[in-house]
Amino acid sequence: MAFSFPRIYPILDSSTILATGRAEYLQHIGTSLADAGVTLLEYRNKNGSDAEILADAAILRAALPVGQVHLILDDRADLVAAAGFDGVHVDAGDVSPAEARRILGPNRIVGTFGGSDALLPGILSEPADYLAIGPVFPTTTKETAKAPIGVEGVRDLRAQAGPNVVLVAAAGITLATAPAVLQAGATTVAVSAAIFRAADPAAEYRRWAELLR
Repeated sequence: MAFSFPRIYPILDSSTILATGRAEYLQHIGTSLADAGVTLLEYRNKNGSDAEILADAAILRAALPVGQVHLILDDRADLVAAAGFDGVHVDAGDVSPAEARRILGPNRIVGTFGGSDALLPGILSEPADYLAIGPVFPTTTKETAKAPIGVEGVRDLRAQAGPNVVLVAAAGITLATAPAVLQAGATTVAVSAAIFRAADPAAEYRRWAELLR
């Protein structure tokens, strides 16, 4: 899929959404992020039912205009079309990138985990539009047994991947560390807690965008 990846890849994890006023929060956060200039957003809900995921997705899709903001659904390739989303991110334990591509067709985004200290064997031949790498630093929003790779790990993975592969560096990245991660070779930085646990996520996104543009 022809799509220019931005420097910032926000990930809205369901753990940061309050149980009360959920619909109102999602509508507000979607509208405010669109106004702030977000062009790519992932919605991640590891434990929600199909109905909950689709209900949340419908609110986000209505608030984040098609063509202006690309929405990625974590894990659930089977729900992407029903959600009206633009793609999926799949990891180990989900469907394979090849199966996700079969389900979604050629015109949606498929992302997958590419490796930690080294790229996964054969990953460069998978039909994925981007490879997530990390964890770069320790994280509190996603469980992982992998050791943080740091900035040098990002540099090593860029060397392994070559110059043309889209690398999404993920986990524990802050406004202070993001420039070094990008300079080390990441195409974009995935950010969850640093933005969505801020008092005003849209304002925080603007801060990131200003620094990293």
